[in-house]
Amino acid sequence: MDLRDTLLILGFALVSVLIFRRAGLGATLGYLVAGALLGPQVFGLVAGAEQMAVVAELGIVMLLFVVGLELSPQRLWRMKSAIFGLGLAQVTACGLAVTATILALTGYTLEAALAIGLPLGLSSTAQVLPMLQSAGRLRTPFGERAFSILLFQDLSIIPLITIVAAMSRNPAAQEGPAGWVLALMAAGAIIGLVLAGRLLIRPLFRLIGGLGERELFIVAALFTVVASAALMQALGLSAALGAFIAGVMLADTPYRHELEADIEPFRSILLGLFFVSVGMLLDLNAVAERPFFVVGFAVLLIAVKTAIIFGLGKLVGMTWRGALALGLLLSQGGEFAFVLYTQAQAALLIEQSSASIFGAVVTLSMAATPFLMMATRRIREEPKGAEEEREAPSDQAASAVVVGYGRFGQSVSQMLRSAGLSVTAIDRKAEQIDIAEEFGSKVYYGDGTRMDLLRQAGGAEAQLIMFCIDEAPEAGLIESVHDAFPDALVYVRGFDRRSVIELANTPAEYVVREVFESAIRMALMALEKLGVSEGEIARAEDKYRKFDSDRMNVQVEAGDIYAAQEMTREQQRAMSDPDEH
Repeated sequence: MDLRDTLLILGFALVSVLIFRRAGLGATLGYLVAGALLGPQVFGLVAGAEQMAVVAELGIVMLLFVVGLELSPQRLWRMKSAIFGLGLAQVTACGLAVTATILALTGYTLEAALAIGLPLGLSSTAQVLPMLQSAGRLRTPFGERAFSILLFQDLSIIPLITIVAAMSRNPAAQEGPAGWVLALMAAGAIIGLVLAGRLLIRPLFRLIGGLGERELFIVAALFTVVASAALMQALGLSAALGAFIAGVMLADTPYRHELEADIEPFRSILLGLFFVSVGMLLDLNAVAERPFFVVGFAVLLIAVKTAIIFGLGKLVGMTWRGALALGLLLSQGGEFAFVLYTQAQAALLIEQSSASIFGAVVTLSMAATPFLMMATRRIREEPKGAEEEREAPSDQAASAVVVGYGRFGQSVSQMLRSAGLSVTAIDRKAEQIDIAEEFGSKVYYGDGTRMDLLRQAGGAEAQLIMFCIDEAPEAGLIESVHDAFPDALVYVRGFDRRSVIELANTPAEYVVREVFESAIRMALMALEKLGVSEGEIARAEDKYRKFDSDRMNVQVEAGDIYAAQEMTREQQRAMSDPDEH
């Protein structure tokens, strides 16, 4: 692939994704359409889709790594009922129902029907989560149920890949070791990865964190993902499984958010290229030969999944409107179907024409979801007075994100926790994180002034974002944080009067001079020790606070710390005059 091909792929992908995003149809559809247009059956502008797909499959590996990072053992345990109850029921019921439908309507074998039908039981995480966020429902009980189902669907990818591999008709896949030997090898590899994470990977990231080299951190993160995937692949197992285990292994470390932020650009680009390659490989002639089947099966898929999820929703106590909304929201096929169809083709379970036809079914069902949600809005809306509470699930985003865990940030975090708020603390000093851990505090590694890391740390759902770092952030950063997370109140630790002046016209809710209150407190204690009366002490404090506030207002209005020089001299004279009480 030369520069011309790269330019065409990026250009078509950029324009297509922009159009589909603006239409509310999601980036995945945009990439698929871009690939189809570039492919040999439309414009034929780019060749070598097979070679590109091999490289782009690294996007799937990185996606599974990110999924693993989201699933710490503690989080899985807290959400076990919703994930392994409702999620398991949805994936199993929908997958088997669609498989039965395929068997009834086509001449596919049981293995082929399972390879096609089970993936169709999954929904599109890339499409559903943004829809929940834009509707403001991610933090509601409805959003938590949808999120739990999507989470289990992400978890189920590994078992589904294993099922496809077990049914493989490819002679090359049958030449490996016996099943029980393979299972022992997998267990040994997983244990080895966990031990490597404890004994090697975490100390490595601690060392790199102490050096403060972000580029080196990115290299180490990519090495961890690729090495874990390569180990599993060398044993004849799924590379995605290795990446997933590596993610779970690092999910409970202080480096989780930094890893997510660093891997995300590579994951997004490579996953986009994967979907472009899928679009290029789609057999559009096979789709054109059976257009009524594609449209009909897409309608049938939506109807079957909606009915099953509606029933499950009613079983867990949802209203009929809420259950219908959940069913329609998750009624489409998902992006993982393309991954599993690629695996099924390699296993000789289905032909490329079948993968293209059912890939078109997935694409059509994804395109239909936004229109279905708009068309049924009035039916799905709960009566007035029955709206859901807008409280975040206890295991999701923090109520506050505290950037900087030095002496100032520690006090802020502990005060917030004392009031019952959940806090995500971030610090860029590895040694500070280790010390905090010794005292039982969980602090994540990273530069909290980076927008991508704030987003990974839960900024979109946070009620408070508090900058407690030594150097006050620039006004531009506060503007960007407010634009990106408009629902969060932003508080800033300022160093002196200059930082307060610089940040006065930003959307920050409050800028605190770090030593102001402690200096006043020390003076009050000294006056009390000298025997000054309570009334005199109170008047002295009120006088100083008023003078300081007036002076700060003048300086802020002028944007210059020297604007109140004459006022300062007058204040000094007035405050030292014993008759001015």
